[in-house]
Amino acid sequence: MLLREIAHSRAGDKGNISNISVIAYRPADYRLLEKHVTAERVKAHFAELVQGEVLRFELPALGALNFVLHNALTGGVTRSLALDAHGKTLSSAILSLEIPEQ
Repeated sequence: MLLREIAHSRAGDKGNISNISVIAYRPADYRLLEKHVTAERVKAHFAELVQGEVLRFELPALGALNFVLHNALTGGVTRSLALDAHGKTLSSAILSLEIPEQ
């Protein structure tokens, strides 16, 4: 299934770092996020964009994961020639990640 079926996402950027949160719609689905949405999978999903480290922070009380993607925005909003490939668009892109249903 696609991640968007069980979660929504918010994102932002600061300089060359993107911050993406993935939040389960239902508390019961947090375990699927925790198990299948790893820093390694997120880095692979954004392989063409993320040149640095991807860190994952767990927020179980919120049913959310937060990812910090370093060197992910081709220099940052003010330095990049890419049109709209910045933090907020990545929140939509992460939701196309495929995860198992269990």
